[in-house]
Amino acid sequence: MLVLSRKTDEALIIGSGEIRIVVLSVQGDQVKLGIEAPRAVSVMREELFRAQRENAMAAQSVSPEDLNALEPEPPAKPTP
Repeated sequence: MLVLSRKTDEALIIGSGEIRIVVLSVQGDQVKLGIEAPRAVSVMREELFRAQRENAMAAQSVSPEDLNALEPEPPAKPTP
């Protein structure tokens, strides 16, 4: 892991300059960052990324038989 110190309004450049991270403010133990990146680059909080990955893995573990068991039975035909 690379550890860098930055002050408010200072930035980091990632890769060939397509991604720029700017320190917007520091208040106590909270740091606000601004991220400039191409639209094609996904930027999300780590906890959301992990939850998304776990959900995808859980979805892949469901078999077609399990899905068929969830289908409701057709309604019974009314008796005359």
